[in-house]
Amino acid sequence: MYLTLFIVFAGLCLAGAVNLLLQRHPINSALSLIVVMTSLAVLYLLLGAEFLAAAQVIVYAGAIMVLFTFVVMLLNAGREERTLGSRAAKAVGFPAVVVMLALIATVIVKATGLHAATLSDGITSTVDLSRVLFRELLLPFEVTSVLVLVAILGAVALARSTEGERTGGK
Repeated sequence: MYLTLFIVFAGLCLAGAVNLLLQRHPINSALSLIVVMTSLAVLYLLLGAEFLAAAQVIVYAGAIMVLFTFVVMLLNAGREERTLGSRAAKAVGFPAVVVMLALIATVIVKATGLHAATLSDGITSTVDLSRVLFRELLLPFEVTSVLVLVAILGAVALARSTEGERTGGK
């Protein structure tokens, strides 16, 4: 069961990464990156790292990707052409989604050990984890957030100066 789920979500992660590189529009690339990050969260869940899986979905697939999408939409001043979708997506994508959903549903239905999770002595509690994150690793966390803020401000400043040069005035 775990091997089947691992193969499905590892393949989905690889397909999303390849799609990220092949897309022409930055918004579609950002959506492919969300697929990659969500697939990684499922892989973390299969490894037994529930906290990491939840953090992956909340922090990366949620907050960071909203930020990336906002910056991409802010910097993309040109209009994009509207398409009805690619033929490859219709021919391969929809049947692949149906097959994957059926496979996941089959694995879930056939699972015999669906019972409440219990903590053993070897698992670190959330209190211990938060103590490490917010005491010993607080400075690297805050430095990273300041660096991301500076990068966004730099991207906005570059976009504003480029836009002013195109229109002829500032």
